[in-house]
Amino acid sequence: MTGSRLIARNTMLNVVGQVVPMLAAVVAIPLLIRALGPARFGVLTLAQAAIGYFSLFDLGLGRALTQLVAERLGADRPVDEISEVAWTAMALMLALGVIGAVVLGALTPVIVRRGLNIPPELMHETRIAFYLLAVSLPCVVATAGLRGLLEAHQHFGTANALRVPLAVLTFVGPLAVLPYSTSLIAVTSTLVVARYATFVAHAVVCARRYPELTRESRPRARSVRPLIRTGGWMTVSNVVSPLMSYLDRFLIGGVFPLAVVAYYVTPYELVSRLLILPQAMLAAFFPAFAATFAQNRGRTALLFDSSMRATMLIMFPVLFVLALFAREGLTIWVGPEFAAHGAPVLQWLCVGVFLNALAQAPFAVLQGTGRSDLTAALHVLELPIYIAGLWWLAHRFGLVGVAMAWTIRVAIDTTVLTVLARRQFTLELARGWRVPPATLILVAGIGAASLPSGGSVKVVAALIAATLFSLGAWRFLVSADERTSIRGITDATVLRGPSVP
Repeated sequence: MTGSRLIARNTMLNVVGQVVPMLAAVVAIPLLIRALGPARFGVLTLAQAAIGYFSLFDLGLGRALTQLVAERLGADRPVDEISEVAWTAMALMLALGVIGAVVLGALTPVIVRRGLNIPPELMHETRIAFYLLAVSLPCVVATAGLRGLLEAHQHFGTANALRVPLAVLTFVGPLAVLPYSTSLIAVTSTLVVARYATFVAHAVVCARRYPELTRESRPRARSVRPLIRTGGWMTVSNVVSPLMSYLDRFLIGGVFPLAVVAYYVTPYELVSRLLILPQAMLAAFFPAFAATFAQNRGRTALLFDSSMRATMLIMFPVLFVLALFAREGLTIWVGPEFAAHGAPVLQWLCVGVFLNALAQAPFAVLQGTGRSDLTAALHVLELPIYIAGLWWLAHRFGLVGVAMAWTIRVAIDTTVLTVLARRQFTLELARGWRVPPATLILVAGIGAASLPSGGSVKVVAALIAATLFSLGAWRFLVSADERTSIRGITDATVLRGPSVP
């Protein structure tokens, strides 16, 4: 379950499962903005953010289910024990999803009237849209549990085959109804139908794939305690961390005119989608962390080190180019007026997303090895500081200030998680921790690239950055064994020379 090839295969499956929806988003978002208008599109994004946050009513049980099942599979525990844990978790998650739906429904009038700056003509549509999405919450939470069961068994191909249609329908569904209606009620209805169809598909697949889990199995009270104990601290992070992720958009909706939300959300959606790469990788690593830690901590440390280095190698080039050509890219994608407002936001968010990508590995390894209490405590401490900083910077610098606050918060989060992971595995990770100086250089490079300049200057900056990054990556991010292998391949190619027909 923890072989390098299997993890690499699962990572690629996760990437494909995330890239396809991202491509759908790139095509659909400009069309939705033009058809719905900035105000309606802003409401739609806020409603989806609300359902995303309230789906955390699973109280960490989805993540706990993955960890406990993976741990038991690695130890060859009896099927009855695994089945009992799975059924108990699913029953709890379904009940919590219903509670979350009731809470969201009860809070909807307050959110719409007082929490958000909704234009009067959109009040009715917005309220109904929130109610409709609340109805979908139980199946959203239950689907997360079924997906966790698939991932615990390392069946990432099946999990992604089920995930992709829902993610694509999130964008294609609204587009399909636009010729008939631009009402938020019609658009949101397509999202609800897609979510319930996805839940049914997950349930059918799991029942057929794991028939042994459906025979004479039912929830049991004795399995509640290990689930709650494992998911308890995860719950804190799962509630507070997404709150900090969504808080920026809700603050914009409450402080600025609703049409302005799109100037922030669109760059955020664009650049945050790049997190699919480290998240896809760490989703594959998480059950491996859980399975190896008890028996082979050296293997856990090796997996962690590899994930950190791979994240830096993948993310920096993409984000550097995106920050450097932010205005030009947005102009082509959504137009010059939109780019004028969104480019500075995008440049700041590029820095934040790079740091957030680096945080994925220490976060996953701490939770996967039983130290979710550390991540939870960190997020609780961050929350009030972030709220204060977000409010002050938003009022002082507008949308750019919101992006600055998010980036600063992520920088703190990444730094502390890195230190905690280092202290947790000091001996095993000694070699891998030569990379922080390189991290600082890369972040500084992204910041320098964000400065406005002419096209020729940007091209020169890109070439210089590519050279420095290549040298730094070879020295800090490629291990000695990997350098030896690369040299061997290169030497063999040179000695063989070009083939003669």
